[in-house]
Amino acid sequence: MLGILAKSLRTGILTEADPFGKLAPFGFPVVDFSRCTACRACASACPTGAIQATGRDTNVQVLSLSYAACIQCGACVTACGEQAVRLSAHVEIAAYTRQQLAQSASFDVDPVSGRCTFRAIELGPGIGLAESAARLRDRIHGLLGRSLHVRQVDAGSCNGCEMEIVATTNPLYDLERFGIHLVASPRHADVLLVTGPVTRNMEIALRRTYEAAPEPRVVVAVGACGCSGGIFGEGTYASVGGVDQVLPVDVYIPGCPPPPQAILNGLLVAMGVREARV
Repeated sequence: MLGILAKSLRTGILTEADPFGKLAPFGFPVVDFSRCTACRACASACPTGAIQATGRDTNVQVLSLSYAACIQCGACVTACGEQAVRLSAHVEIAAYTRQQLAQSASFDVDPVSGRCTFRAIELGPGIGLAESAARLRDRIHGLLGRSLHVRQVDAGSCNGCEMEIVATTNPLYDLERFGIHLVASPRHADVLLVTGPVTRNMEIALRRTYEAAPEPRVVVAVGACGCSGGIFGEGTYASVGGVDQVLPVDVYIPGCPPPPQAILNGLLVAMGVREARV
């Protein structure tokens, strides 16, 4: 016993005082649209279709990037000859809607050379971050307080997201100091933390888990698969796709997998303590 106490004193406190101030070891691509020429090289290299180039007409090209489908492979960075794509290491990446995880820009096409020049950032559809945050706060105001009970549901994950979720409970991140607790039953849960593309075999089980959770139940989709179906896509023979194809999702945490800091941030967004930053 004395040896254990002595070792603890020598080790000291390991918990990160500010886990959100530490950058992730890998991150999402960020496109400098002002340098981009919409050459489609990044879109061709993307394995999940997270980057897409579409022609609105012969004179306008649109390039879009969705973090919901991005698996952070970095292929777009390597493929970009203009060096307009770089990787970001920020961890505050949660969003309230799938649309808020996407960004796009329009380009004018030169009819002679075919070269594209940046025109403007395209504004995405749907409600803004402020209104999304207000709606979520209205739903949970006075009910969850500063405490959150979370039931994690694996709807078909590869187990990568689960490993990161487990890491949030270690002494380094210590999610319980934020009042967040993992529970064994959905009947005790405020939040369903759902990972993986929803496989056909798990669709009914996921619906029943959601129905067993008491109101106001909040659903958080974790990982590229949970946000969009990821590399497995949507509507396939084996996978329904993203969690929002089955349940109403309140918060999206993209990544493949998202680091523990991003998961913690997303849970605090779900609690209404923080607002989404994407």
